[in-house]
Amino acid sequence: MKQPFKDRASDFFAGKGFYIVLFLCVAAIGISGYYLLQTFEEPGQTVSGTIQVTVTPSVPEHSAPLPSAATTTITPVKPTQSAVTTPRPTASAAPAAETVVEAPVAEYFVWPLQGDVLRGHSVETLSYDPTMGDWRTHEGLDLVAQTGAVVMAAGDGTVLSIYEDDLMGTTVTIDHGDGVASVYSNLAAQPTVEAGQMVRAGDTIGAVGETALAESAQPSHLHFSMKLDGTPVDPLEYLPTNTTE
Repeated sequence: MKQPFKDRASDFFAGKGFYIVLFLCVAAIGISGYYLLQTFEEPGQTVSGTIQVTVTPSVPEHSAPLPSAATTTITPVKPTQSAVTTPRPTASAAPAAETVVEAPVAEYFVWPLQGDVLRGHSVETLSYDPTMGDWRTHEGLDLVAQTGAVVMAAGDGTVLSIYEDDLMGTTVTIDHGDGVASVYSNLAAQPTVEAGQMVRAGDTIGAVGETALAESAQPSHLHFSMKLDGTPVDPLEYLPTNTTE
């Protein structure tokens, strides 16, 4: 006599059936796990019954786009010439303006020493030269004076030069302004002024000497001449009419 189906199923599960059911459950779990792993490895696929939510970050308007997941290569930017800051030199204080002292212009003239005129100014006519023994022009005045007699500046001005002339000996030139200059020759070897020195009329500039070889045959004297724009002129046109004035 056959047992009912219910009784037979109970006997089956009570025996080997339990293990069969357990095996099926394990197999089902394994298969589910396999498909789940496949889903994680392939992001593009979705798992049935699973809701995939993609969150897109909000980007503010006018802002730069967010970098992608790909590797970004950053290239350093070299500064341009205008970006390089070159230190500027600090402004130094402007040097103080040098004080320019104008040379005095002679308003009047005086005789360089008291003495008679031994030989006068003569450029248009010839005069006899006792040293050379001939007739020739004479640009200045030969004023008789003892050797060592004081020689004075004929007017206000600036000492232009001091030099040793081969024929006229130790010579001092004074610039009086307006193109007028006075020249003192046959002086002692050491004048008492220096080039560039400002003098006033009557200031001592040296002494009578014996240095003019071209006039050595004459008595002791000062050779005095004047020039206008470099051209010799008669000193009597500038000097007072009396040597004592």
